[in-house]
Amino acid sequence: MGNDTAAGPLTEFAVQPPAGATLGLTTSQDWRLIFAAFSHVVLVANSSEVRIEELQASFPQTALFVFFNKVYKVLDKPFTGHSLLVSRGQPRGANIVYRGEVGDVVKFFPRDRFLGIMNLRIHADEKLNTVADYENNPTGHLDLVGFCGDFYPEDKLPTSGFAMALWLSDLGLPGSVVLAGFSARRSAKWRVVAVHDWTFEQVFLRLFAQLGKITVHGGVDRNPYAALAKRFPDIPPSEISFAIADVLSERLGNANGEIDKLISLTNFIRAFDNFTRSLKPKMFKRR
Repeated sequence: MGNDTAAGPLTEFAVQPPAGATLGLTTSQDWRLIFAAFSHVVLVANSSEVRIEELQASFPQTALFVFFNKVYKVLDKPFTGHSLLVSRGQPRGANIVYRGEVGDVVKFFPRDRFLGIMNLRIHADEKLNTVADYENNPTGHLDLVGFCGDFYPEDKLPTSGFAMALWLSDLGLPGSVVLAGFSARRSAKWRVVAVHDWTFEQVFLRLFAQLGKITVHGGVDRNPYAALAKRFPDIPPSEISFAIADVLSERLGNANGEIDKLISLTNFIRAFDNFTRSLKPKMFKRR
């Protein structure tokens, strides 16, 4: 996608909204006025691939950095740039609310550049919270129920970052929408929650980036499979796609068989782990 860093502050983005500007916002048009004031809207995934200082240094002071839920996963000190926190609703309300972690999260955002909280709802079963629930931190609400319903896999839920990327793109902002750390890669530290369709989202976002609708910080990796069409010019692209799908299907089937064996072998270990987790004080149950 090329360089997503601006050479310097843009004059049309010279005036940013004041701290706490999210208070009371509810409509897409209200939110658009906030985001349109910035040269870049950088969505920061909770990922081990994110290097906050390097990321912030890549953008001008006219950039807005959007964080999600438990920001202590990527921040270890107060963030000095313009920031906004997206807090996803759940059937019990936002997890940082019912876990009593609001203070632990917002302490990373100094008040002078913190626009506030966006309490986001994507599924009908998800519950929005009040400003009081967020300990009177400036809070606005965005209801996107049904927003991804016409194309997202029916048995899964969109991630907050995925929904935000598409929604921001639809707003037609004058600045750039940038994704940082959206790799969906498992690690010893980071879980990939099964309620989301990570494969679908990665395919969608890469295609979206190729269309120029969004920008991926660091660029999109070259697809080595695209080179197969050049190596085998006499074979239709559809046949190459079928061959790739066949190999992937076989490998996935083999992997699932091995996973089933591991699940059987680790039943006792998982039972013991669940038991010890149940004994932990509530304040230590961060996941």
